[in-house]
Amino acid sequence: MVMPEALYFPAKRLPVYHVMLWSETRYRLVLFALAASAAVVLFWQGILELNRVWSAREEYSHAYFVPLLAVFFAWQRLTDLSLRPLSGSWWGMPVVLFGVALFLLGSLSAINLVVQIGFLVALTGLVLAWLGWEGMQRLWPSLFLLFLIIPLPQFLISILSLQLQLLSTDIGVAFIRMMDISVFVEGNVIDLGSYKLQVVEACSGLNYLFPLLSIGFIVAYMYDGPMWQRIVIFLSSAPITVLINSFRIGLIGVTVEYWGIEMAEGVLHDFEGWALFMVCTAILVLEVWLFWRFSGSGKKFSDVFGIYLPARVDTAGTQSRKLPKALVAAFLVLVAGIAVTPLLENREATYPPRVQFSEFPYEFGDWQARRQQQLDSIILDELNTDDYYFADFRSEGAVSPINLHMTYYTSQKSRASVHSPRACLPGGGWGIDDIQQHVVKTVVMDGEPLQVNRVQMVRGKHRQLVYYWFPQRHRNLTNEYLVRWYIFYDSLIDSRSDGALVRLITPLTNSEDWTSADDRLSEFAADIVPELRTYIPD
Repeated sequence: MVMPEALYFPAKRLPVYHVMLWSETRYRLVLFALAASAAVVLFWQGILELNRVWSAREEYSHAYFVPLLAVFFAWQRLTDLSLRPLSGSWWGMPVVLFGVALFLLGSLSAINLVVQIGFLVALTGLVLAWLGWEGMQRLWPSLFLLFLIIPLPQFLISILSLQLQLLSTDIGVAFIRMMDISVFVEGNVIDLGSYKLQVVEACSGLNYLFPLLSIGFIVAYMYDGPMWQRIVIFLSSAPITVLINSFRIGLIGVTVEYWGIEMAEGVLHDFEGWALFMVCTAILVLEVWLFWRFSGSGKKFSDVFGIYLPARVDTAGTQSRKLPKALVAAFLVLVAGIAVTPLLENREATYPPRVQFSEFPYEFGDWQARRQQQLDSIILDELNTDDYYFADFRSEGAVSPINLHMTYYTSQKSRASVHSPRACLPGGGWGIDDIQQHVVKTVVMDGEPLQVNRVQMVRGKHRQLVYYWFPQRHRNLTNEYLVRWYIFYDSLIDSRSDGALVRLITPLTNSEDWTSADDRLSEFAADIVPELRTYIPD
């Protein structure tokens, strides 16, 4: 039997041979379908969360189309796969087990990212148990493409967005100055004199970055060239996005200078975003053309880059593949995971008694608050908290007020869990000038000085100082990742996952230094911390 050489990445047109083909039996197909269905059932909550994020975040709005492309790329390899016996590999078993372990870890720690990665890991293990390493070598691009649409945690998105805002602003301002236009920049605010442009989160480039990463991989997949060139094409999608988005910001600044603020609003603004996205895609294709042009291969461009259908093969007959025992074992592992899940969900959780924040005092020493403020419904929907407190405290001896914000969660094993201020604070022109852990020596908890995250926020000439920490059962944490870890640990040991966030914010006057604001927050923290245990139990 003559067999063509496999082209693993990308899969290209196969020559026609008079060969014996291998076919899937009904039992193999049914078993894989059952195993895949079991994976969907086991990871269903994580899949629902994926749908919620894709529909809510503009930067992931393209994600609905990616699974269809992944299926199409797998279908392209149909002829290539039919030329091989493809016996299942037992290596699929530990991969599926690892995926189930990630499901348990993510479910107990309320980290949806871990659950979603676990689903794709389990799916990868099923493919390996079904088709073995030869099949995996031909289908891994489809699986990798799916990993690109797993959303990052919100606080990482916010940090990345902030950094991209500042970088895009700096590069955009450099372009404006090249046009001999006088401009002043403060953080992410571009001051043209007559107009001020704020580079907000929607202009950070994230709306382009994640779709362009997927497109960059697809373009690399469609290109029949050396592996290093494909890697360059894929990785170049990130800097291309940043540079083109910066050029867009600079272009808006130039047009606003000459034709008014209307150039930064409405349909024209949206059209510029769409046009520059298409430019980014065109640059990726141009990279492919340049690699082909200087390769000296002698092939036509259409032979090295394009979309194709599975080749038709003149077959001498077919043989049936054997039922892989590894796939049977992987299916049983997933069924066992489904059976165990209700036991974990039905564990009797511990809910310690506490007093509602509605009874929290409005007076501490010289500090007084008139009333608790109500948060907007949009913010409450995002926080998904069981109880919260939000009020401004003022003192006659203090030059500025202090805002106290607390949230409490009875359980953090689902989407309801503490949100990091690191992700929520940047916005409205505010940027993080400095963030570090800080010991408040005047406040003692459990025999140790209170440790907080200390954040210096700046917006133009305005400044504010922020303290925040996470009271989590009998711990006061400052690290967001440790919060997730202890949710998992305490859920296993004590059946508890309650917790809270405490955040203090005070603005600074023009003549005030950061040390004075530290003293004000430290004094206020010393008054309220002894009261917290009634409302945030250990």
